[in-house]
Amino acid sequence: MRYGLLAATALIATPAAAQTLDPAAQDGGEPLVIVGTPLVDPGEDIVGYPAQHVSDEQIARSHALDLSDYLRRLAGGVFVNEVQGNPLQPDINYRGFTASPLLGTPQGLSVYFDGIRMNQPFGDVVSWDLIPTSAIRSTTLVPGANPLFGRNSLGGALAIRTKDGRSDPGMTADIGYGSFGRSATRATVGGTHKSWHWFASADYFRERGWRDFSPSRAGQLFGKVGWADGGTDIALSGGFADSDLNGNGLQEMRLLAQEPASVYTHPDTTRNRGWCGNATLSQQLSDRLMLSANAFYRGIRTRTVNGDVNEGALGENLYQPNAAERAALATAGYSDVPTSGETQANTPFPRWRCIANVLLNSEPNEKCNGLVNRTATRQREWGATAELTWTAGANRLTLGAAYVDGHADFTQLSQFGYLTPDRGVVAVAGPGAFADGSQASENAFDARVDLSAGTRVVSLYALDGLDVTPTLHVDLSGRFDRTIVRNRDRITPGGGTGSLDGDHRFQRFNPAVALRWTPLEPVAIDLAVARTSRAPSAIELGCADPRSPCRLPNALAGDPPLAQVVAQTVEGGVTLTHGTVRLRAGAFRTVSRDDILFVASDQTGFGYFRNFGRTRRQGADLDLSARRGAIGLSAHYTLLDATYRSAETVGGAGNSSNDGPAPGFDGTIAIARGDRIPLIPRHLLKGAVTVDATRWLTLSADVVASAGVIARGNENGAHRADGVYYLGDGRTRPYAVANAAAEVRPGRGITLYVQVSNVFDKRYTTAAQLGATAFDASGRFVARPFAAPVIDGERPLLHASFQAPGAPRSAQFGMRLGF
Repeated sequence: MRYGLLAATALIATPAAAQTLDPAAQDGGEPLVIVGTPLVDPGEDIVGYPAQHVSDEQIARSHALDLSDYLRRLAGGVFVNEVQGNPLQPDINYRGFTASPLLGTPQGLSVYFDGIRMNQPFGDVVSWDLIPTSAIRSTTLVPGANPLFGRNSLGGALAIRTKDGRSDPGMTADIGYGSFGRSATRATVGGTHKSWHWFASADYFRERGWRDFSPSRAGQLFGKVGWADGGTDIALSGGFADSDLNGNGLQEMRLLAQEPASVYTHPDTTRNRGWCGNATLSQQLSDRLMLSANAFYRGIRTRTVNGDVNEGALGENLYQPNAAERAALATAGYSDVPTSGETQANTPFPRWRCIANVLLNSEPNEKCNGLVNRTATRQREWGATAELTWTAGANRLTLGAAYVDGHADFTQLSQFGYLTPDRGVVAVAGPGAFADGSQASENAFDARVDLSAGTRVVSLYALDGLDVTPTLHVDLSGRFDRTIVRNRDRITPGGGTGSLDGDHRFQRFNPAVALRWTPLEPVAIDLAVARTSRAPSAIELGCADPRSPCRLPNALAGDPPLAQVVAQTVEGGVTLTHGTVRLRAGAFRTVSRDDILFVASDQTGFGYFRNFGRTRRQGADLDLSARRGAIGLSAHYTLLDATYRSAETVGGAGNSSNDGPAPGFDGTIAIARGDRIPLIPRHLLKGAVTVDATRWLTLSADVVASAGVIARGNENGAHRADGVYYLGDGRTRPYAVANAAAEVRPGRGITLYVQVSNVFDKRYTTAAQLGATAFDASGRFVARPFAAPVIDGERPLLHASFQAPGAPRSAQFGMRLGF
């Protein structure tokens, strides 16, 4: 018998307990090999429950844009918050834990690419646009707080394996074109010669985008060469990726209702460039002993430019320039400055007071309604992992060690500017152009950051699998991580309030135990208890001082230590198999202790990260797959109850229940035990069907249905719209989106296809946030929506729900060739 070491629950898998994410792929066969670490290849077999396996054939048959798109449509328990508004920048969520490209988002999933952890050194973010889709051979989605996958695996892990010349010989090409000017091209070539094997792939994507001002492009190259002889397998691989993405984010509800393609402000550009190299070794030392190892290096450069509303200008008088301001403008050569009469009623997009105050370095933070935020991040990371696996009879023991050294340089500048009629932001030059705290204003703020951050991690782990009886398998595993984060502030060195300097050390041993019992051939019962942790990232440690709060993602501040987040998962299930029908019912519960939350400062409208107690994500999964002749079916249902288990105070400026002095004023809200965590749906249902109508024609369809989610800013669930100061109900509506496709195979190696997404052109939103709006219903900027009351010099603001719209109906036509 071959032994399986499943990383999530480390369980033996049999075909009776297997799951794929494609109703067309239902294969029988011998017991399956499943691997329990990020380093060792899980192979091509279907993985056992509760892990989910995706092959490259399944991705191709689904016509998904990339891996994240496939997971969104077909993976059980996975949902997407389209906060960035770009198809290559999704927040991928699994059971309420996130892998996001957005800095400051708590990361609860780890992603591995041929043993390289793709969570980046700075912020642990995941850039999906850097992963080459055509190079993917298989992907395993592993649930639960699994210690073997290390940091960030609070809710699960994603292990990606790449192709080589042995698994994918020959040549392939996939060329597609469709709605929104979208074109996608993929090509691969691979082969073998004697003991050598090689593989190369190229991906290119371009579109103008379905929203305004949202063109994007992305390209990836990947190559691998290897040598295998007897018990030795050595490979060298490398990749390069370059992308220029526009993700224009959330839109205010009234403007979205009028024009679904509109954006709140622009530009919102992210430019990524990444490269990596990886050397892997597999050596059979003896009949019982196997050595596996890898060593890697990667670099990433990221630049962002974001045009945003300057919320500090809301409530201020931005209109008619005074005498001193007119004089400054005249000296600078401006000739068409109004001498009187400019008001909110007749000037929907003011700019003269902004320009003048930048020239005078006086109060641009209050007179400029726009901010252009620029960041630049340089990251490099190298590391190595080695594993020894010893097999003796019914016992298999794996011992591993890993070292990772990462470094990041992060800089940020915020430049004052003004909004234009198309809601773009024009930056203004002058002595007071940048938000560096030097302005002659009581509300001046310093948004500059120049941070050097280093992260080193040493890990030791072990996994022991044993067949106690012919029907009972037990796995014991554990991992020790020691993490050192070293922050150095180039603007305010020396430590203390306002400085980013800090040295932080975190260490923890996390165990796991898993059982699998097969009392009858069609019945399999599994149970697992596991614990894992994540150390705070450099960005969280850089914004953790209540005496020096920051505005995320726009600035960092001082950094008292934060504790590690520790998550413990209990999960189990029963799998029943009858012929080609497989049904699994399971339940899970993950409790996170010392979770990290961005909370409000008592003294300012800013905030900071802090540990605050517990959160809980629990629920049940029901999965069904079947194959009957030419028809394949699959369905996934997840009930997900995600709640806070501790009390806390957070910012609530857009929440009608906040403790501000009057409606429309800033204040805080209190989270109580049992309140729902935002952006996590309670119900998620997915279904798919494929029909091989003839030998040359395949039809398929899939549907994703989701309950609505609580908006950020409504953590207490108490927000109620009053139609005056507060608009929107603080949550999104349920939705269901259907997709359909057809494939025609006119000859060997030739496939023509059409994919229609959102067949019924459903309007829906996947995320929401409460906040102050800067515009009226027609899109005109309004600094003072209400004349009174005025309290402590401040005026009430209009607050609304900002929503992340889903894409409308689209079609993609393509041709896939294989030789």
